[in-house]
Amino acid sequence: QMAERGCKPDVFTYTSIVNGLCKTGNTNVAIKLLKKMEERGVEPCLFSLNVIIYSLCKDKLITDAFNLFSKMKNSSILPYCVTYNCLIQGVCNLGQWKEATSQMDEAKKVFDLMISMGFLPDVRSYNILINGYCKCIRIDESMRLFDEMSQIGLIPDSFTYTTLIGGLYLSRRDLAAKKLFKENSVSGRPLDVVTYATMLVGLCNSGNLDEALKLFQAMKDNGPVPNIVCYSIIIDCMGKSGRIEDAREMFSSLSAKGLHPTVFTYTIMINALCKGGFLHEAYDLFKKMEDHGCLPNSCSYNTIIKG
Repeated sequence: QMAERGCKPDVFTYTSIVNGLCKTGNTNVAIKLLKKMEERGVEPCLFSLNVIIYSLCKDKLITDAFNLFSKMKNSSILPYCVTYNCLIQGVCNLGQWKEATSQMDEAKKVFDLMISMGFLPDVRSYNILINGYCKCIRIDESMRLFDEMSQIGLIPDSFTYTTLIGGLYLSRRDLAAKKLFKENSVSGRPLDVVTYATMLVGLCNSGNLDEALKLFQAMKDNGPVPNIVCYSIIIDCMGKSGRIEDAREMFSSLSAKGLHPTVFTYTIMINALCKGGFLHEAYDLFKKMEDHGCLPNSCSYNTIIKG
Protein backbone atom coordinates (compact mmCIF):
# COMPACT_ATOMS: atom_id res chain seq x y z
CA GLN A 1 0.00 0.00 0.00
CA MET A 2 2.88 2.37 0.79
CA ALA A 3 4.43 1.72 -2.62
CA GLU A 4 1.09 2.22 -4.39
CA ARG A 5 0.73 5.61 -2.73
CA GLY A 6 4.21 6.69 -3.73
CA CYS A 7 5.61 6.36 -0.22
CA LYS A 8 8.86 4.44 -0.45
CA PRO A 9 9.63 2.28 2.63
CA ASP A 10 12.95 3.21 4.21
CA VAL A 11 15.37 1.18 6.34
CA PHE A 12 13.40 1.99 9.52
CA THR A 13 10.17 0.67 8.00
CA TYR A 14 11.82 -2.55 6.84
CA THR A 15 13.65 -3.01 10.15
CA SER A 16 10.41 -2.69 12.14
CA ILE A 17 8.76 -5.36 9.99
CA VAL A 18 11.83 -7.64 10.17
CA ASN A 19 11.83 -7.30 13.96
CA GLY A 20 8.13 -8.15 14.16
CA LEU A 21 8.49 -11.16 11.85
CA CYS A 22 11.39 -12.59 13.86
CA LYS A 23 9.57 -12.08 17.16
CA THR A 24 6.59 -14.05 15.83
CA GLY A 25 8.77 -16.92 14.59
CA ASN A 26 8.65 -15.99 10.90
CA THR A 27 12.41 -15.84 10.35
CA ASN A 28 12.20 -17.23 6.80
CA VAL A 29 9.80 -14.45 5.80
CA ALA A 30 12.15 -11.91 7.42
CA ILE A 31 15.05 -13.23 5.33
CA LYS A 32 12.97 -12.92 2.15
CA LEU A 33 12.12 -9.35 3.12
CA LEU A 34 15.81 -8.68 3.68
CA LYS A 35 16.53 -9.77 0.10
CA LYS A 36 13.70 -7.58 -1.16
CA MET A 37 15.20 -4.62 0.72
CA GLU A 38 18.49 -5.07 -1.09
CA GLU A 39 16.76 -5.48 -4.46
CA ARG A 40 15.04 -2.14 -3.89
CA GLY A 41 18.29 -0.43 -3.02
CA VAL A 42 17.68 -0.19 0.73
CA GLU A 43 20.76 -1.27 2.68
CA PRO A 44 19.95 -3.21 5.89
CA CYS A 45 21.18 -1.72 9.15
CA LEU A 46 23.13 -3.47 11.90
CA PHE A 47 20.02 -3.85 14.07
CA SER A 48 17.97 -5.63 11.38
CA LEU A 49 20.81 -8.08 10.66
CA ASN A 50 21.39 -8.71 14.37
CA VAL A 51 17.69 -9.46 14.84
CA ILE A 52 17.77 -12.08 12.07
CA ILE A 53 21.03 -13.62 13.32
CA TYR A 54 19.55 -13.85 16.83
CA SER A 55 16.39 -15.46 15.46
CA LEU A 56 18.37 -17.96 13.36
CA CYS A 57 20.50 -18.91 16.37
CA LYS A 58 17.37 -19.31 18.48
CA ASP A 59 16.01 -21.72 15.84
CA LYS A 60 19.41 -23.54 15.87
CA LEU A 61 20.02 -22.61 12.23
CA ILE A 62 23.64 -21.82 13.01
CA THR A 63 24.97 -22.33 9.46
CA ASP A 64 22.49 -19.76 8.14
CA ALA A 65 23.43 -17.39 10.96
CA PHE A 66 27.13 -17.68 10.13
CA ASN A 67 26.41 -17.16 6.42
CA LEU A 68 24.67 -13.89 7.23
CA PHE A 69 27.50 -13.01 9.61
CA SER A 70 30.04 -13.53 6.79
CA LYS A 71 27.93 -11.36 4.53
CA MET A 72 28.02 -8.61 7.16
CA LYS A 73 31.82 -8.75 7.38
CA ASN A 74 32.09 -8.43 3.59
CA SER A 75 29.81 -5.40 3.52
CA SER A 76 30.03 -1.93 5.02
CA ILE A 77 28.14 -3.14 8.11
CA LEU A 78 30.58 -4.30 10.75
CA PRO A 79 29.40 -6.88 13.28
CA TYR A 80 29.28 -5.57 16.85
CA CYS A 81 29.66 -7.23 20.24
CA VAL A 82 25.93 -8.08 20.29
CA THR A 83 26.32 -9.96 17.00
CA TYR A 84 29.15 -12.08 18.37
CA ASN A 85 27.20 -12.74 21.57
CA CYS A 86 24.26 -14.06 19.53
CA LEU A 87 26.57 -16.44 17.64
CA ILE A 88 28.36 -17.63 20.78
CA GLN A 89 25.02 -18.27 22.50
CA GLY A 90 23.70 -20.06 19.43
CA VAL A 91 26.71 -22.39 19.22
CA CYS A 92 26.56 -23.09 22.97
CA ASN A 93 22.90 -24.06 22.72
CA LEU A 94 23.44 -26.67 20.01
CA GLY A 95 22.81 -30.31 20.88
CA GLN A 96 22.85 -32.02 24.24
CA TRP A 97 25.21 -30.72 26.91
CA LYS A 98 26.73 -34.17 27.37
CA GLU A 99 27.87 -33.99 23.74
CA ALA A 100 28.64 -30.27 23.78
CA THR A 101 32.45 -30.26 24.12
CA SER A 102 32.96 -29.62 20.41
CA GLN A 103 30.28 -26.92 20.43
CA MET A 104 32.03 -25.14 23.30
CA ASP A 105 35.31 -25.25 21.40
CA GLU A 106 33.54 -23.64 18.42
CA ALA A 107 31.95 -21.04 20.69
CA LYS A 108 35.38 -20.16 22.09
CA LYS A 109 36.66 -19.70 18.52
CA VAL A 110 33.92 -17.13 17.88
CA PHE A 111 34.82 -15.45 21.18
CA ASP A 112 38.50 -15.30 20.16
CA LEU A 113 37.52 -14.03 16.70
CA MET A 114 35.61 -11.17 18.30
CA ILE A 115 38.74 -10.13 20.21
CA SER A 116 40.95 -10.45 17.12
CA MET A 117 38.54 -8.16 15.24
CA GLY A 118 39.07 -5.48 17.87
CA PHE A 119 35.85 -5.92 19.85
CA LEU A 120 36.17 -6.22 23.61
CA PRO A 121 33.86 -8.88 25.07
CA ASP A 122 31.32 -7.60 27.57
CA VAL A 123 29.98 -9.28 30.72
CA ARG A 124 27.32 -11.08 28.67
CA SER A 125 29.98 -12.53 26.34
CA TYR A 126 31.80 -14.03 29.31
CA ASN A 127 28.60 -15.18 31.00
CA ILE A 128 27.51 -17.12 27.91
CA LEU A 129 30.81 -19.02 27.73
CA ILE A 130 31.06 -19.53 31.50
CA ASN A 131 27.54 -20.97 31.55
CA GLY A 132 28.33 -23.30 28.65
CA TYR A 133 31.54 -24.58 30.21
CA CYS A 134 29.81 -25.13 33.57
CA LYS A 135 27.07 -27.20 31.94
CA CYS A 136 29.75 -29.31 30.24
CA ILE A 137 31.47 -29.77 33.64
CA ARG A 138 34.51 -27.90 32.31
CA ILE A 139 34.78 -25.77 35.41
CA ASP A 140 38.49 -24.96 35.03
CA GLU A 141 37.81 -23.13 31.75
CA SER A 142 34.96 -21.28 33.46
CA MET A 143 37.19 -20.17 36.31
CA ARG A 144 39.88 -19.00 33.88
CA LEU A 145 37.34 -16.82 32.11
CA PHE A 146 36.12 -15.53 35.48
CA ASP A 147 39.67 -14.49 36.43
CA GLU A 148 40.13 -12.94 32.99
CA MET A 149 37.10 -10.70 33.54
CA SER A 150 38.68 -8.89 36.47
CA GLN A 151 41.98 -8.62 34.61
CA ILE A 152 40.34 -6.57 31.83
CA GLY A 153 38.22 -4.50 34.21
CA LEU A 154 34.86 -6.24 33.85
CA ILE A 155 32.76 -6.66 37.01
CA PRO A 156 31.04 -10.07 37.21
CA ASP A 157 27.30 -9.83 37.87
CA SER A 158 25.00 -12.05 39.92
CA PHE A 159 24.49 -14.36 36.92
CA THR A 160 28.26 -14.93 36.71
CA TYR A 161 28.48 -15.89 40.38
CA THR A 162 25.31 -17.99 40.32
CA THR A 163 26.51 -19.94 37.29
CA LEU A 164 29.97 -20.58 38.75
CA ILE A 165 28.62 -21.61 42.16
CA GLY A 166 26.26 -24.08 40.47
CA GLY A 167 29.09 -25.36 38.28
CA LEU A 168 31.44 -25.82 41.22
CA TYR A 169 28.83 -27.82 43.13
CA LEU A 170 28.13 -29.86 39.99
CA SER A 171 31.87 -30.63 39.86
CA ARG A 172 31.79 -31.61 43.57
CA ARG A 173 34.05 -28.69 44.48
CA ASP A 174 31.95 -27.66 47.45
CA LEU A 175 34.63 -25.69 49.30
CA ALA A 176 35.41 -23.62 46.21
CA ALA A 177 31.68 -22.86 45.78
CA LYS A 178 31.38 -21.71 49.40
CA LYS A 179 34.52 -19.60 49.06
CA LEU A 180 33.21 -17.90 45.92
CA PHE A 181 29.86 -17.21 47.58
CA LYS A 182 31.58 -15.72 50.62
CA GLU A 183 33.87 -13.57 48.46
CA ASN A 184 30.87 -12.15 46.67
CA SER A 185 29.03 -11.59 49.96
CA VAL A 186 31.84 -9.54 51.53
CA SER A 187 32.49 -7.58 48.32
CA GLY A 188 29.40 -5.48 48.92
CA ARG A 189 27.77 -6.53 45.66
CA PRO A 190 24.12 -7.48 46.24
CA LEU A 191 23.29 -11.16 45.85
CA ASP A 192 19.94 -12.01 44.34
CA VAL A 193 17.57 -14.75 45.40
CA VAL A 194 18.67 -16.98 42.49
CA THR A 195 22.26 -17.01 43.81
CA TYR A 196 21.03 -17.96 47.27
CA ALA A 197 18.77 -20.65 45.83
CA THR A 198 21.75 -22.10 43.94
CA MET A 199 23.73 -22.22 47.19
CA LEU A 200 20.81 -23.89 48.97
CA VAL A 201 20.60 -26.57 46.26
CA GLY A 202 24.35 -27.17 46.47
CA LEU A 203 24.33 -27.45 50.25
CA CYS A 204 21.27 -29.70 50.31
CA ASN A 205 22.54 -32.00 47.56
CA SER A 206 25.80 -32.45 49.46
CA GLY A 207 23.90 -33.38 52.64
CA ASN A 208 24.50 -30.13 54.55
CA LEU A 209 20.93 -29.40 55.65
CA ASP A 210 21.95 -27.61 58.86
CA GLU A 211 24.25 -25.30 56.91
CA ALA A 212 21.48 -24.72 54.37
CA LEU A 213 19.09 -23.81 57.19
CA LYS A 214 21.57 -21.24 58.54
CA LEU A 215 21.82 -19.64 55.11
CA PHE A 216 18.03 -19.75 54.77
CA GLN A 217 17.67 -17.98 58.13
CA ALA A 218 20.22 -15.37 57.05
CA MET A 219 18.03 -14.68 54.01
CA LYS A 220 14.99 -14.17 56.23
CA ASP A 221 16.96 -11.88 58.56
CA ASN A 222 18.90 -9.79 56.05
CA GLY A 223 17.44 -10.49 52.61
CA PRO A 224 16.83 -11.28 49.90
CA VAL A 225 13.45 -12.60 51.01
CA PRO A 226 13.19 -16.34 50.25
CA ASN A 227 10.71 -17.18 47.50
CA ILE A 228 8.71 -20.37 46.97
CA VAL A 229 11.68 -21.96 45.18
CA CYS A 230 13.88 -21.52 48.26
CA TYR A 231 11.20 -22.93 50.56
CA SER A 232 10.70 -25.88 48.20
CA ILE A 233 14.44 -26.65 48.24
CA ILE A 234 14.51 -26.73 52.05
CA ILE A 235 11.29 -28.77 52.32
CA ASP A 236 12.71 -31.29 49.85
CA CYS A 237 15.94 -31.64 51.80
CA MET A 238 14.06 -31.98 55.10
CA GLY A 239 11.96 -34.77 53.62
CA LYS A 240 14.97 -36.60 52.24
CA SER A 241 16.74 -36.24 55.60
CA GLY A 242 13.82 -37.83 57.46
CA ARG A 243 12.73 -34.60 59.13
CA ILE A 244 9.13 -35.03 58.06
CA GLU A 245 7.60 -32.97 60.87
CA ASP A 246 9.84 -30.00 60.05
CA ALA A 247 8.95 -30.32 56.36
CA ARG A 248 5.25 -30.53 57.19
CA GLU A 249 5.48 -27.46 59.45
CA MET A 250 7.28 -25.37 56.84
CA PHE A 251 4.85 -26.45 54.11
CA SER A 252 1.88 -25.51 56.30
CA SER A 253 3.35 -22.04 56.94
CA LEU A 254 3.54 -21.08 53.25
CA SER A 255 0.04 -19.60 52.89
CA ALA A 256 0.55 -17.37 55.95
CA LYS A 257 3.64 -15.97 54.23
CA GLY A 258 1.68 -15.24 51.06
CA LEU A 259 3.45 -17.99 49.13
CA HIS A 260 1.65 -20.39 46.81
CA PRO A 261 3.05 -23.93 46.51
CA THR A 262 3.95 -24.94 42.98
CA VAL A 263 3.49 -28.42 41.52
CA PHE A 264 7.12 -29.05 42.53
CA THR A 265 6.42 -28.00 46.14
CA TYR A 266 3.38 -30.27 46.38
CA THR A 267 5.21 -33.19 44.80
CA ILE A 268 8.22 -33.04 47.14
CA MET A 269 5.91 -32.77 50.17
CA ILE A 270 3.91 -35.77 48.93
CA ASN A 271 7.18 -37.65 48.45
CA ALA A 272 8.30 -36.78 51.99
CA LEU A 273 5.00 -37.97 53.46
CA CYS A 274 5.17 -41.22 51.48
CA LYS A 275 8.71 -41.91 52.64
CA GLY A 276 7.66 -41.17 56.22
CA GLY A 277 4.82 -43.68 56.00
CA PHE A 278 2.03 -41.06 56.00
CA LEU A 279 0.33 -42.50 52.93
CA HIS A 280 -3.21 -41.30 53.65
CA GLU A 281 -1.98 -37.77 54.32
CA ALA A 282 0.06 -37.88 51.12
CA TYR A 283 -2.99 -38.95 49.11
CA ASP A 284 -5.15 -36.25 50.73
CA LEU A 285 -2.56 -33.63 49.79
CA PHE A 286 -2.46 -35.01 46.25
CA LYS A 287 -6.24 -34.54 45.96
CA LYS A 288 -6.02 -31.01 47.39
CA MET A 289 -3.55 -29.90 44.71
CA GLU A 290 -6.22 -29.43 42.07
CA ASP A 291 -8.56 -27.72 44.55
CA HIS A 292 -5.84 -25.12 45.08
CA GLY A 293 -5.41 -24.52 41.35
CA CYS A 294 -2.28 -26.66 40.96
CA LEU A 295 -2.67 -29.48 38.47
CA PRO A 296 -0.57 -32.60 39.17
CA ASN A 297 2.01 -33.47 36.51
CA SER A 298 3.47 -36.85 35.56
CA CYS A 299 6.04 -36.59 38.37
CA SER A 300 3.25 -36.01 40.91
CA TYR A 301 1.38 -39.09 39.69
CA ASN A 302 4.53 -41.23 39.71
CA THR A 303 5.32 -40.10 43.26
CA ILE A 304 1.90 -41.00 44.67
CA ILE A 305 1.79 -44.31 42.75
CA LYS A 306 5.22 -45.36 44.04
CA GLY A 307 4.26 -44.20 47.53
